[in-house]
Amino acid sequence: MGLMSKLTKGAAAKKAISAAQKPENQRKIKSAISSLRGNKSGGTTGRGTGRV
Repeated sequence: MGLMSKLTKGAAAKKAISAAQKPENQRKIKSAISSLRGNKSGGTTGRGTGRV
């Protein structure tokens, strides 16, 4: 049973990687990541402010 699980996970990972290599999907992924970063941090991180 463990072997089938590993094979299934491997096939899913292979399909996801091949889909992520397409240029139109790369644009979607980049925009999704940038929007998540903006929402997650609220736009400011507090880093690099020069405070000690």
